[in-house]
Amino acid sequence: MSADQDITRVNRLKKILIMGLPGAGKTTLATALKARLNAVLFNADEIRQNINRDLGFSLEDRIEHARRMGWLCDQVTTTGAYAIADFICPTPETRAAFLAGGDAFIVWVDRIEAGRFSDTNQIFVPPDHCDVRVTPSGTAEYWAERVAERVRPVFDPRKPTALFIGRFQPFHGGHLALVREGLHRVGQACVAVRNTGGLDDSNPFDFEQVRARIEHALRMYEGRFIITPLPNITHVFYGRDVGYVVERIELDAKIESISATKIRDLMKSRHGT
Repeated sequence: MSADQDITRVNRLKKILIMGLPGAGKTTLATALKARLNAVLFNADEIRQNINRDLGFSLEDRIEHARRMGWLCDQVTTTGAYAIADFICPTPETRAAFLAGGDAFIVWVDRIEAGRFSDTNQIFVPPDHCDVRVTPSGTAEYWAERVAERVRPVFDPRKPTALFIGRFQPFHGGHLALVREGLHRVGQACVAVRNTGGLDDSNPFDFEQVRARIEHALRMYEGRFIITPLPNITHVFYGRDVGYVVERIELDAKIESISATKIRDLMKSRHGT
């Protein structure tokens, strides 16, 4: 898996489709999951009332409705936030339209044999694949927790972890690319921030300012990194058989040319260049 594929996988976990027959409990589950993930929730009925008023319930209109629902979710996930789509999505064609802009984590609420609309019952085709199949037993809160466990990782200090030590004054695109590569290679990352804030003009930011920028930049990777303060580490020594790999990650020359000094200068300047 490449680093780009890793990003695609992360995006997939943040775009969530909760599908199933009318009356199966989709909205109850979606509401519980929204609170659990602090997600943006798109309910199909509300979208039809406020955005898709031009669409009816023909198969063609259902496909277009699904495409628009997928597009809305894609716009949210590009910011690193979770997006939940709560709608029937009854056929392979509507599901393909929803996924046109990117894959999704699919939850099938399979708790009833028929819904209240006969036309929907007639066209509904169970999905060939789903990530979670919600059965009749269990509360909405129970199933919301099961889904959250799958889509929101929790940092595990016992798992292999990549370490990045730096001043990050400020944390910029080059640092982000470096940490992303480490996450791709190892799975988790510890970003260790040297305590150099205020020492001189090259170190204007204190730890909390640096931490806030890193958290924002890595928001898409929630649960896969931690940020910790360090003393002003200037030397790293190790003995024989230390049990870990010390390696330089080489990035694209354009990324490696990013200058924290130039960024600091731009942040201090009131005038454009």
